[in-house]
Amino acid sequence: MQVHFIDTNQKLTNICQQFAQSDFLALDTEFVRQTTYYPILALLQICDGQRIAIIDPLAIKDLTPLMTVLYNKNITKVLHSARQDMEIFYYLKQSVPESLFDTQISAALLGYGEQIGYASLVKQLLNVNLDKSQTRTDWLKRPLSQKQIDYAADDVRYLAQLYPIQKNKLQELGRSDWLEKDFQFLSSTTTYAPSPETIWRKTKGINKLKKQKLAIVKNLAAFREQLALKQNKPRRRVIADDVLIGLSTNPPADLNELQNHQGLSYRFLQHNGPAMLALIQQGLDTPDKDCPKLPVFQKLSQNEEALADCLMAIVHLSANNNHISPQCLCSRKELDALIKGQRDLTVLSGWRNELIGKHLLKFLSGDAQLSYVSGQLLFS
Repeated sequence: MQVHFIDTNQKLTNICQQFAQSDFLALDTEFVRQTTYYPILALLQICDGQRIAIIDPLAIKDLTPLMTVLYNKNITKVLHSARQDMEIFYYLKQSVPESLFDTQISAALLGYGEQIGYASLVKQLLNVNLDKSQTRTDWLKRPLSQKQIDYAADDVRYLAQLYPIQKNKLQELGRSDWLEKDFQFLSSTTTYAPSPETIWRKTKGINKLKKQKLAIVKNLAAFREQLALKQNKPRRRVIADDVLIGLSTNPPADLNELQNHQGLSYRFLQHNGPAMLALIQQGLDTPDKDCPKLPVFQKLSQNEEALADCLMAIVHLSANNNHISPQCLCSRKELDALIKGQRDLTVLSGWRNELIGKHLLKFLSGDAQLSYVSGQLLFS
């Protein structure tokens, strides 16, 4: 299969005219994000099953012909673990391509394990060992070596071969539409939109905080996220997580106390100190009922633990009967939440609900039973 290195507008226009006739395109990206909030797109790889294009976005400033093809709803875009790639398109265009097919998600449904890596899937389905020597390469450095180009090409060469295999297997099993909601989620702009108001939940160390201290973390984390977006810096390079926790655990009363906290430079506090103090005070003044709350894990009783074991047995039975990874269906944590009455769960939505969720609810209501007959576990 011929590999085309695309580094001019004319080359891009020509190759996109050919790609526009395709039913599907295998797509991958290389990007760098160590020192920035927004990922820096360094390379795009595309394969239509007949040709491979390695597109250099550092040399081509106008990617309009490519975007026209990728945002064409009539062309299926095939990716492996698509979320980070789609995030790049979100930041480029504030929207993401539709009509996606994720081979990693599909692999889980077909019984190849949860979150299987691309190289492992290629080995299992195509019996090809991929070169991993360029995993940590600097994709922003030019010129690219032939080894880098070959490595990048393989990321879509075999992806284009995986797609028809998985598609046919899903059709044979009658599961072609099972992944529709999963793929729609990947195509939704809300999946990638920054959320300063909820980002506090990702702050390392919040599990020991309560009430007003959590309110302070929430305020400061939102402030940090807005600064990170504005300055295009990783959020932890703006303010580290441990600094946020320290400010929430021992809230400073004034600028002098704020300056005593390590990890905040004098220059940074000159610009942002007063605003941070206001947010800290706002957190301290938050009524208990309005403070953010962490999910509370309720420990299961002995009877509930036994019940969870029964539910897990039903999950494993369904997984075995349908040749699907049990982890793809439901986790033990979800079963615990189900027993405690929570219903906003992945296992109760989409194809998982049809395959296992509604049956778990039926068992919990006493309308189904688990039995062991003639050496076999049965659910009815």
